[in-house]
Amino acid sequence: MGLLAASLTSGLLAPSESNVTAVTEFSLLGFQVNFCLRLSLFCLFFVVFCGTICGNLLIITLVSTSKNLHTPMYFFISQLSISDILLTTTIVPNMLHVLLYNGGTITFIGCMSQLYFFGVSEIFECFLLTVMSFDRYVAICHPLRYTSIMTSVSCVRLTFFSWFLGFCSPLSAVIQIGILNYCGHNIIDYFFCDLPALLDLSCSDTFIIQINGVLLGIPILIIPTTIIVVSYTYIVWAVLRIPSSTGRQKAFSTCSSHLIVVSIFYWTLFSVYVLPTKGQNLTVNKYLSPLYTVFTPLVNPLIYSLRNKDIKKAVRVSVHN
Repeated sequence: MGLLAASLTSGLLAPSESNVTAVTEFSLLGFQVNFCLRLSLFCLFFVVFCGTICGNLLIITLVSTSKNLHTPMYFFISQLSISDILLTTTIVPNMLHVLLYNGGTITFIGCMSQLYFFGVSEIFECFLLTVMSFDRYVAICHPLRYTSIMTSVSCVRLTFFSWFLGFCSPLSAVIQIGILNYCGHNIIDYFFCDLPALLDLSCSDTFIIQINGVLLGIPILIIPTTIIVVSYTYIVWAVLRIPSSTGRQKAFSTCSSHLIVVSIFYWTLFSVYVLPTKGQNLTVNKYLSPLYTVFTPLVNPLIYSLRNKDIKKAVRVSVHN
């Protein structure tokens, strides 16, 4: 973190030898719509924000206190809830301020910090969803070996490894963004400090950063996606081999919620970061980004609670107690 702080501080230095004005803060334009629409969006996002925090805290509490939920799958779900809380608290409060005042400012350090913790949450979720798909693969394809493979120690190790990669992977990108030259340009046509918006704003050559992003995307995006696809290929094959329709339905129901979450997460991720982000696409991305910064952290606990009998049962027990 000392290296990160030193690199970010370089963005706050006095004008350089080429008389280029350093940027000490960024102005976020937000959505730039009329007051009534901004107020409506503010109310909607505020309600979603409160629901996200309460829903994910409820899942974390239930998994921690209910003995019936002390299983690998629910342990991973609670970790996903922690990641969702990190994501929504990193982005939404400042976004609400920008909406309410039709724009706002954020310090250079604040912008880089927001970019970093946003990356931590997204990258961690990539790896955690991969771990969860492996968990479902073992549960359905190797049920007799499940307890010996998915032990408490292995679950903690897999989760720790996912968090470790989540905290380490964005560091190089954030450091590179922090030392870019913005030539005094500090107006971001976005509602938070996202990577495409900052690259579009910089007057430096960002080719190396884009190449590094592609190289970093292979272990972060391509490999996890491949593992998930392979896991679910084996899962579908195993489910189709179950003779009774009741058995097939029961087997598939154990992984359907996770499959929905994976589909939503990767659809938004690919639509924003894999497609080109110059010109018109950057504007489109601004309106797509609330899907994964505001609504997805709320959708995850809803999917796992509404479609899960064990969590419903734990809620009823908690209410009665």
